[in-house]
Amino acid sequence: MSEQLIGNIMNNVIARVRAELEYAPGCHDFDHTLRVLRNAEKIAEELPEANLQIVRLSALLHDIARPEEMASKGAVCHAVLGIDKAEQILTEFDCPKLFIPRVCACIGSHRFRGDGPEPESVEAKIIFDADKLDSIGAVGVGRAFHFAGRENARLHNTEQEAINSAPYSREDSAYREYLVKLRLLESRMLTLPGKKLAAERAEFMHLFFRQLNREIYD
Repeated sequence: MSEQLIGNIMNNVIARVRAELEYAPGCHDFDHTLRVLRNAEKIAEELPEANLQIVRLSALLHDIARPEEMASKGAVCHAVLGIDKAEQILTEFDCPKLFIPRVCACIGSHRFRGDGPEPESVEAKIIFDADKLDSIGAVGVGRAFHFAGRENARLHNTEQEAINSAPYSREDSAYREYLVKLRLLESRMLTLPGKKLAAERAEFMHLFFRQLNREIYD
């Protein structure tokens, strides 16, 4: 595929994703997509066997159906719906047919929760790791509090209160997100570059929540 063709497709995809996500809730908006894209490019630099065009398109489209999931309070799976939306967008922009199922496979397997497919290709593993990197470290802490605030959750709660609560509830605090998901992410990384980046970010996040507990409960 020529550089001009892929450039045109990329520009069209960027414009479409920006239009759909720019005013989405801040934890899954267009800024998040751009951070995941940068993370994916960093990881791909160390994995030359990866197709960078597939990686970039998948990163841009990985959360294209997030608004629908968030509006449904989790009843809609954005990874599943994202496959259909991405296929429609890529077909509309004349993306080569061989690329489309590879991009869709990355989108369908990038989610942490659920019983969906595991990432199999190197590109899918890169997207999985790139997305998870944005959920840990300083950015991950910020996103967790952003989501909790939007749901009118408490600033902080005890481990028991957090663990025993339901999602989208008053007790769905940033600490709950840390306990049920964020602290597990480092061990779930699939690529060596992703593991290295995650280790540094995770250490900061662990220290932050330990300090928060000390300030409130000690």
